[in-house]
Amino acid sequence: MAAPAYQRVLLKLSGEALIGDRSYGIDPFVANQIAQDVVDVRRLGVEIAVVIGGGNIFRGLAASAKGMDRTTADNMGMLATVMNALALSDALERHGATTRVLTAIEMRTVAEPFIRRRAIRHLEKGRVVLFAAGTGNPYFTTDTAAALRAMEVRADVIMKATKVDGIFTADPAVDPAATRIDSLSHHEVLGRRLNVMDTTAISLCMDNKLPIVVFNLKAPGNVRRAVMGEPVGSVVTT
Repeated sequence: MAAPAYQRVLLKLSGEALIGDRSYGIDPFVANQIAQDVVDVRRLGVEIAVVIGGGNIFRGLAASAKGMDRTTADNMGMLATVMNALALSDALERHGATTRVLTAIEMRTVAEPFIRRRAIRHLEKGRVVLFAAGTGNPYFTTDTAAALRAMEVRADVIMKATKVDGIFTADPAVDPAATRIDSLSHHEVLGRRLNVMDTTAISLCMDNKLPIVVFNLKAPGNVRRAVMGEPVGSVVTT
């Protein structure tokens, strides 16, 4: 069997990935499907960490736009990511994985505080590490948190899981003429204002030469295919 293309992976999930067909919250069926995909990758010997958003529960930016103090709203959004990380951790454990939830906001009875060397050690021991609470600071997205954590644990790649088959010239849900871009540079993503990750995250990846693979999470087995280096989405490189 071919060897995986990457040995240490940071998987970025949106909170909306857990909704499924619901309008809010967590769909246990979807959480189980994601957990199975992650466990399949772990069984290849790949070290895997996860950053998950909180938009299925609370979106800080949306609340701020309606008048809530931005710092308060972002803090609430970060707490929502902890709930999602705990839910996914539970699903992973039920599929046989050993997990650790590390949070940027200290809550010792719920999760471990984020300590870089501890996170790396967990990965080396084969545990799936879930990074929660973003960067621990308001005004930063979970995209930026994913880029930061990926560099801190020396990940080989960020796997950005979405609901479409990669990066397109326009929103394929709106523009039927949109076409997929198989590969491009970080600079092109920024210059063309493509909606891949926020500009801070893309800039961090570009400065540190960290590749990003964007793929469709809804297709079972796509996480494994992406890790194996198969052409399942779009690749952003320096």
